[in-house]
Amino acid sequence: MDWIYFLIVGALAGWLGSLLFKGSGSGLIMNILLGIVGAIVGGWIFQKLNITVGGFTGSVITAAVGAFVVLWFYRLLGGGRR
Repeated sequence: MDWIYFLIVGALAGWLGSLLFKGSGSGLIMNILLGIVGAIVGGWIFQKLNITVGGFTGSVITAAVGAFVVLWFYRLLGGGRR
């Protein structure tokens, strides 16, 4: 059942991160992947800043912040050019 939790948190966080960054979602699969990578990045950032959050909402916020940072870094490196 833990993997369902990760998929739900990943989908929500990826959607929130992409919504905040570019104004729309990126599709379900991409949102899940973005949210999972964002959770890793966000967890690392929050650990370095000594910020502690807990529960479902805290997990989503941490992953969404990480997803936003991942999208920002991707755009910084020249990704997403049309």
